[in-house]
Amino acid sequence: MPKKLDLTENLEKYIINHSEALTDVQKEIIQYNLSLGGQQRLQISVSQAQFLQTLIQISKIKKVLEIGSFTGFSALSMALALPSDGFLISLDKSSEFSIKAQSFYEKANEKKIKQIVKPAIESLKEFKDSSQKFDLIFIDADKENYLNYYETCIDLINKNGLIIIDNVLWHGEVADDKKNDKFTKIIREFNEHIKKDNRIVKNIIPIGDGLTICIKK
Repeated sequence: MPKKLDLTENLEKYIINHSEALTDVQKEIIQYNLSLGGQQRLQISVSQAQFLQTLIQISKIKKVLEIGSFTGFSALSMALALPSDGFLISLDKSSEFSIKAQSFYEKANEKKIKQIVKPAIESLKEFKDSSQKFDLIFIDADKENYLNYYETCIDLINKNGLIIIDNVLWHGEVADDKKNDKFTKIIREFNEHIKKDNRIVKNIIPIGDGLTICIKK
């Protein structure tokens, strides 16, 4: 068996310091999120952001949909990797977080992001009714609706497009038989659904809290 790497906090800092540098506004968002106490967990990790940027650049993605934006770190990170004719639509029901996110987009002079502030399910239905299609959809919102989001997004993603879902390892608890709380069960059931879905090619990547990468056939 190959030796497994223990990704300590110190090693993760080393990786970040030796990867593509964050912009000043990205760093500012991170610092702001740290001031929010427990809510800072809603932000994706820096490694995840860098991974998403790499995927966008190598896949020549232009049309991105994000479900769950928090204060804008993930949306800004992805938008920075888009070409000048690309766009990102960010869905979040929190007006407070969305206003703060917009302030960061403006500070970064990033004009490729459009925000929609209302329940994501409503926006997804509107996109479906209008036959809107995307190259990449990133799902990182309320876990109770993960399955609903995913099933709707299957109809919104272009062939060979990517659906990426965050938190699929749920702090490692999905693999712990002793953990059977509500949210662990929700993520386990969601992962089983993805595993059995023949409409996609899928892999779980152990970055941050776990990303599932789905490629629509």
